[in-house]
Amino acid sequence: MSNISIEKELQKSYLEYSLSVIIGRAIPDVRDGLKPVHRRILFAMHELGNSYNRPYKKSARVVGDVIGKFHPHGDSAVYDALVRMAQDFNMRDPLVDGQGNFGSIDGDAAAAMRYTEVRMSRLAGSFLADIEKETVDFRPNYDNSLQEPAVLPSRVPNLLVNGSSGIAVGMATNIPPHNLGEVVDATLRLLDDPFVSIDELMTSIKAPDFPTGALLYGREGIREAYHTGRGSVRIRSRIEVEKRKGDLESIVVREIPYALNKSTLVEKIALLVNERKLEGITDLRDESDRKGIRIVMDLKKGVFADVIINQLFKYTSLETSFGINMMAVVNNRPQLLNLKQVLEHFLEYRREVIIRRSRFDLKKAQHKAHILEGLRIALDFIDEVVNLIRASKTPQEAKERLCERFSLSEVQAQAILDMRLQRLTNLEREKLLEEYAELLKQIEYLTSVIENPEELKSVVRQELTELRDTFATPRKSEIMAHDPGSIDVEDIIPDEPVVVTLSRNGYLKRTGLDNYRQQRRGGMGITGVQVADEDFITSILTTSNHQYMNLFTNKGRMYQIKVHQIPEGSRTARGKHVANLLPLDSNEYIAAAMTSRDFDREKFYFFFTRQGVVKRSSVDLYRNIRTAGLIALSMREDDELIGVCEVEGEDEMVLVTEDGYSIRFACADVRPMGRQATGVKGIALRKGDKVVAGVVIARDSRQELLTVAENGYGKRTQVEHFRAQSRGGKGVINMRITPKTGKVVGAMMVLPSDELILLTSGGKIIRIGIAGISLVGRTAQGVRLVRMEDDQTVVCFDHVPVENGDMPPTAVSKPDAGPEEEPEDESESEDFEGEERGEWE
Repeated sequence: MSNISIEKELQKSYLEYSLSVIIGRAIPDVRDGLKPVHRRILFAMHELGNSYNRPYKKSARVVGDVIGKFHPHGDSAVYDALVRMAQDFNMRDPLVDGQGNFGSIDGDAAAAMRYTEVRMSRLAGSFLADIEKETVDFRPNYDNSLQEPAVLPSRVPNLLVNGSSGIAVGMATNIPPHNLGEVVDATLRLLDDPFVSIDELMTSIKAPDFPTGALLYGREGIREAYHTGRGSVRIRSRIEVEKRKGDLESIVVREIPYALNKSTLVEKIALLVNERKLEGITDLRDESDRKGIRIVMDLKKGVFADVIINQLFKYTSLETSFGINMMAVVNNRPQLLNLKQVLEHFLEYRREVIIRRSRFDLKKAQHKAHILEGLRIALDFIDEVVNLIRASKTPQEAKERLCERFSLSEVQAQAILDMRLQRLTNLEREKLLEEYAELLKQIEYLTSVIENPEELKSVVRQELTELRDTFATPRKSEIMAHDPGSIDVEDIIPDEPVVVTLSRNGYLKRTGLDNYRQQRRGGMGITGVQVADEDFITSILTTSNHQYMNLFTNKGRMYQIKVHQIPEGSRTARGKHVANLLPLDSNEYIAAAMTSRDFDREKFYFFFTRQGVVKRSSVDLYRNIRTAGLIALSMREDDELIGVCEVEGEDEMVLVTEDGYSIRFACADVRPMGRQATGVKGIALRKGDKVVAGVVIARDSRQELLTVAENGYGKRTQVEHFRAQSRGGKGVINMRITPKTGKVVGAMMVLPSDELILLTSGGKIIRIGIAGISLVGRTAQGVRLVRMEDDQTVVCFDHVPVENGDMPPTAVSKPDAGPEEEPEDESESEDFEGEERGEWE
């Protein structure tokens, strides 16, 4: 016994196994575009006479013949392949005509093979035409008891028409289906001009054509696939928007991407609606029937249908990519092919089939002509032939004497002996001569086809043209003229003014500004956000849908979302918790919010904290914000961030405290720092006091400082009343605080033409004109802005800029309520600036 190397034996065995899977199971042949199992199914049906114009036969009968004669595998594998060949949502041009339940696009399985019946489709007949004329090689079946074709003499360029997919060992194929008419047109073009380019062929085959239709995007991916054999095409569902009663709309899905399970798709949409990832859908139902797909989604009033459609494309398989990998078996070897190579191999194979068929027909015609020549001689010498036969003792003797007398072959002599007496009539004689003449013409034609390439080309062209005229159907998948890429939501959502509210407990929402009508000063307001007893609104901003919402937490982290990404709610809605939008820690909340359209390199963020620490950093440092946010500034443990402003080089800052003090200093006094720096002292706070607001005074600004107290009082003051100081001082009085006014809740710069939106702890919102608020001195206590109910306070406010708003003539102005009160100590306090991270000195 000789020794065997395990390594070599494993390599040899695995290689044989790999080739068996590649050639004999998973990868289609470039000539007929079929895998072995499909080829054997069609041949077995052909052997059974189960053609399109014959009665149906039980699927079990076909499966039994296939596994018993040609395909020694499980019956379920064969039946699954048979079922797929009958499914019009899987095959662009089905090869099997099925009767019974053959499954559905919802993923329903076909009925058992004993219940269903099949026969070949009419197109499948073109795969087996002329198979009996020695057009293809036959090989022994698995037990050498029968012969099976190595390939079918297909007239159909099936590798492209129906495509194929399969996974082998170390390789795979994924060829999309195409339109038969387009494929034939491209093949004819290549037949006429062997040097045609792939781009020119793509004027005929522009893209795949899927049986489920839908919309195709990605011309570059398709072009790459046709040039290299690998690429991709994006498939989008065909979606329509239908109008309903009451100015309502419904989204209707009419076509879905290829190989997508419709039932799974509907379940996914329902799950997204339940999880509130798709908001605005009130009802979802599948109204599909035998006429086609119809998935209906009813929308709420006011919901933008295009936005929901974009979300459907993003979160579901209504938009998919089909990866093209044109791998096929060429001369028993797997090969990656481009579009032209696939068509070239098919044309080469068709030439071979036609030549082999012509040789078979020529041989048969020559044989028949040879016999007719003998019969013609016999008719010319009929009396002598009859006498010779009558004089012979045996048929063998007669055959030998005929051959000797008339120089005939044994075949001719036997034909004469077998000839009926009726052939001796004049009519039969004429028919024989006509048949002989036709055979001579046929022999000449077949010889020309075999020897003349132009005649051969003419036959190929004629057969392909007949195939196209008989079986071509209109395209199902629509090729889009341009690739829009992912839908930009901002192109869909109008840039309308909105009000964004944020509560202390983190509930966020946006509401159209039109929901808040303007009222007179001193009114009771309208019902605003309904919040829990322990919650209150901390921020209210007027902005527009297209702006960025920059959110800063009390711990100094920065997050960013688009305003239109904030859930929309009614005026009284609570909103959605910010934790659903941002990854916040348990004890972290949004302390400051601001909006912007872009990041201007010339501008700075100015941060201020509860303890009066300030920091100035370039906006450009905060451009690349990750999903997890970034560190905006480092915080002391006993401090928290309360506000952020956007400033320029010559701007000034006013810090306002809870006890009614303020300090004005140049922003340039705070040198630019790194993103993680802590900052420096902005104001020296009195005992128990804390910073509640910071406002920016722009150069040559006509704005005035609006200060609002918690009991609903407020006032406007010209900025000239606040003299500039060095940062770090104790500041001056900004508003006279009394039990009637309550402590200061905030301040901001306004114009008389602006409007004010103010929110109370009771959820009341009032919108008033700024011009209706008295313009008074620095130390005045102000006027009543909103009439407060018991135990309620003002929690936040914001102004609404009004375009083209000049100073109205009705602006109220009052003198100072008292003399200016100087600060106790205006000396600049020490700088708390660090070297690396801005740590306190």
